[in-house]
Amino acid sequence: MMDTELGWWGIPLAMLAGAIRTSTPFLLVSLGECITEKSGRVNLGLEGILVMGAMSAYAVAYLTGSPWLGVLAAAAIGALFGTVHGLVCSLPRVNHIAVGIALMIFGTGLAFYLGKPYIQPAAPRLPALELGNWSDIPQLRAALTVNSLFLIGVVLAPLLAWSFARSRWGLILRTVGDSREAAEAAGISVNRVRTLATMAGGLLAGVGGSFLSLVYPGSWNEGLSSGQGLIAVALVIFARWQPINCLYAALLFGAAGALGPALQSVGVSSGYYLLNAAPYVLTLVVLVVASSPRRLLAGAPGDLRIH
Repeated sequence: MMDTELGWWGIPLAMLAGAIRTSTPFLLVSLGECITEKSGRVNLGLEGILVMGAMSAYAVAYLTGSPWLGVLAAAAIGALFGTVHGLVCSLPRVNHIAVGIALMIFGTGLAFYLGKPYIQPAAPRLPALELGNWSDIPQLRAALTVNSLFLIGVVLAPLLAWSFARSRWGLILRTVGDSREAAEAAGISVNRVRTLATMAGGLLAGVGGSFLSLVYPGSWNEGLSSGQGLIAVALVIFARWQPINCLYAALLFGAAGALGPALQSVGVSSGYYLLNAAPYVLTLVVLVVASSPRRLLAGAPGDLRIH
């Protein structure tokens, strides 16, 4: 809760804290989906991977006492689910949208079933960097408390942008995503590249799930995700399939999620639940804008199919 002595200055501080803290799963999942969609495939199973990653991370961290082993377990589970999605979608006449939805339902259901013993026990949390210790304002110190996974995402975004534009791997990925025929003519195995890209996307989604259970809110329960995996798919469209834009969009969504609690901290309580829905409203706005005739899938890989 923000200190009311700060008055309205507490709102931007709370939104800054929200942008840094709650943007992490959006950032990691959207970067992973950016890799997947650059290859010409979309994975709607990210919600299931996110929840399964959260449960796996929490369970392993509790059983081993190491939160980083929990992150590795979440990454492995995410990569496994992504690989399954990629392999199934490589089969002829398979609808990858339907496969993604099935994966989402399976992943969430399996996580709820396997995670029941871990709802009450407390697992160790991931460390954070206190970048605001120079300040005497508790709210500013809280806002500048940066978790480790957020820093990984911040480093990963420009690295992916450079790889897409400059590396041989990025060239192959973009070729596969833009034209299957051109990739096959160049001797590239399209199914292999797309499966690896989907695996990488699943890995990052699993790591994003570990944030939910090991950082914020830092526990395991069945309502942990609140649709963040699906929101991340819309976020990639909003970011125009650019990793740097994914970083900016994730920060925007994180700040939107902190708007309701920030206003409540200064006494604005009317419409509280509506304000808490700001990220979902923003998602709808993004989809409407992205679907306008003038901007329909601008910047999308040429071979991407989202219908």
